[in-house]
Amino acid sequence: MKREVAEYMLKYGICQQVKVEHQRPASLLQPLQIPEWKWEMITIDFVSGFPKGKKRNDAIWVIVDRLMKSVLFLPIKMTNSVNKLAKIYINKVVRLHRIRYLLSHI
Repeated sequence: MKREVAEYMLKYGICQQVKVEHQRPASLLQPLQIPEWKWEMITIDFVSGFPKGKKRNDAIWVIVDRLMKSVLFLPIKMTNSVNKLAKIYINKVVRLHRIRYLLSHI
């Protein structure tokens, strides 16, 4: 059957020439804003699927500072709530990098 489909496609060239565009035309790229302060703009990612450790953590929370390219790898549980993640962020990032002033003035 695979051979028959390939022969059919070769016989009718129009099948290979016509391709419908399913996407809108791309526009010009928009550059990202350049941060002025450390830890002003971050990116985060969650890497999961690890076996549970002694503290029952089964994932890693990766936080990257875009300006300095500093990276934090924080062990977490995938079942942590958003409130728990916010507390971890405040305890690890805010405390370590002294950005309390920025958060209090938002």
